[in-house]
Amino acid sequence: MAKTVWITGCSRGLGLEMTKGFQARGWQVAGCARRLGEMGEGFFRAVDVCDERAVREFCLQAAASTEAPDLLINNAAVINEPRPLWEVTGEDFDRTIDVNIKGVANFIRAAVPLMIARGTGVVVNFSSGWGRSVSAQVAPYCATKWAMEGLSQALAEELPSGLAAVALNPGIIDTEMLRKTWGEGAAGFPSAEEWGRVAVPFLEQLSSRDNGASLTVS
Repeated sequence: MAKTVWITGCSRGLGLEMTKGFQARGWQVAGCARRLGEMGEGFFRAVDVCDERAVREFCLQAAASTEAPDLLINNAAVINEPRPLWEVTGEDFDRTIDVNIKGVANFIRAAVPLMIARGTGVVVNFSSGWGRSVSAQVAPYCATKWAMEGLSQALAEELPSGLAAVALNPGIIDTEMLRKTWGEGAAGFPSAEEWGRVAVPFLEQLSSRDNGASLTVS
């Protein structure tokens, strides 16, 4: 039986490349994003991860379509407008926290009980190099990615045997998000497509033995 992966933020960047990579390797794929394009075969819905009710409904529908996930990949994220923390607007700060932390928690609360009922599964919470270091101009984003490291390790302590939670640093990739902060300098790094060719086989190998790990795609 084909394995199942659920991916948030599936319609562009790293999320889209993971979606295409898992589809090509025969996985059942369910995914969500605020806006969807042509996603290919699978179960896809437009969902705001900040909307707890919408997330819960998505997870129930996805489970009916694809079964509970072998991999839950919490990839959806935003980055604040680059500026010193005291110049970041309250709206920008709140949005960064809501998507990057609350959105992940919403999916964990909705999906993990389904995974527990089946007895297996790995939760992959996307961290960042800025979840293990810091940089000026992106303090809110750094805070959310450090939160992913702590949340993942705490969740790992709570999960029953057979399940795992990991924090994953994807590395430095030429994405829209990186261009927002680094400008033309982002072009010197691997593309999302190149990253996906390495990342999907890496993700396929995750198991309960990795519980609590802070990993980097390599």
